[in-house]
Amino acid sequence: MVITNDPNQNYLLAALLDTEFNRLSPYLELVPMSLGDVLYESGGKLQYVYFPTTSIVSLHYLLENGGSSEIAGVGNEGVVGISLFMGGDSTPSRAVVQTGGYGYRLKSQVLMDEFNRAGPVLRLLLRYTQALITQMSQTAVCNRHHSVEQQLCRWLLLTLDRMPTNELTITQELIANMLGVRREGVTEAAGKLQTFGYIRYRRGHITVVDRGGLEENVCECYEVVKKEFARLLCDVRQRQGDQSVVATVVSLPQVRKMGVLVNRIGL
Repeated sequence: MVITNDPNQNYLLAALLDTEFNRLSPYLELVPMSLGDVLYESGGKLQYVYFPTTSIVSLHYLLENGGSSEIAGVGNEGVVGISLFMGGDSTPSRAVVQTGGYGYRLKSQVLMDEFNRAGPVLRLLLRYTQALITQMSQTAVCNRHHSVEQQLCRWLLLTLDRMPTNELTITQELIANMLGVRREGVTEAAGKLQTFGYIRYRRGHITVVDRGGLEENVCECYEVVKKEFARLLCDVRQRQGDQSVVATVVSLPQVRKMGVLVNRIGL
């Protein structure tokens, strides 16, 4: 099976008008993103920003004792490296590939040149940043107030939203590391979800067989994050949805033109 890679698989890149996209596209570099790859370390200066297409990146906060916990995830809905255009140039978090696949990277200066035009790209990235901050805030609340079982449901659903399949390749140890809990807690929670018939688990692989069951048992945090992304990026999601429907029957230039009116309204 041949998988075609296209920048428009990323929601943000797909939302750009032709003028902005054509300025950036010559500098977009397709890169493989393998499980465990570190895109940037805590405190490091960002040389690139990354637009995942089929991969998912986990943003971790590192503690002095070596512990870490995921503060947000970024998939084909977003971009890795917001500290660049927010003016910080570096970040205390660490970006690690959680699900292997592909993405497009862009040199930092190229993005900043476009951002400083103070046009549609600036407004789009600021709206995405607000949505990402909501995800970070809700993750902190969830990790403090909700059970490991609820946290696992939230994490599974957010991951599924970024994937074309219901099968995840990941270990319980890695999930525990991202949730900031003991592995035994994840083992117990996953066991319950499997008993309920929501997932099937074998070493290193999780298959979601009843998404509805996960949605019934998840805490409100999942819906809060989902609604905020939909509210702030409604035109982006619509643009991506239009493309997925018509991509098999029209050419890419035609697809891009179909999104112009949507984005002029939203941006």
